Amino acid sequence: MFDEGSGREWRFYIDDMIGFGEKVLSYTQGLDQSGFLNHELIYDATLRNLALIGEAATRIPKEIRQQYPNIPWRLIIATRNRLIHAYLGIDDDTVWSIIQDNVPELLDALKTISNED
Repeated sequence: MFDEGSGREWRFYIDDMIGFGEKVLSYTQGLDQSGFLNHELIYDATLRNLALIGEAATRIPKEIRQQYPNIPWRLIIATRNRLIHAYLGIDDDTVWSIIQDNVPELLDALKTISNED
């Protein structure tokens, strides 16, 4: 199945999401929330990659998203929209929670999809 909008097979977007998620974890490794918030470059790069996870998720066809209901697609996309459009309203506690709790879980689920034939 192909995404008619770009011609890329949807699995490439899954792989992109994995790459972006791995960057998020790499950038924040060894930091606590205060260290994350006080390191402007890491903060900005992390938010960018969180947004890119959501952008790639928008490219996954609806039928495929429905096949994997364990992944919170709508929440991922909503988070992207919030990061992109509401830059003054970003809640740092929520962002840190996403990094610590949601990204590792998401990576596990996406890697399972990526490894399917």
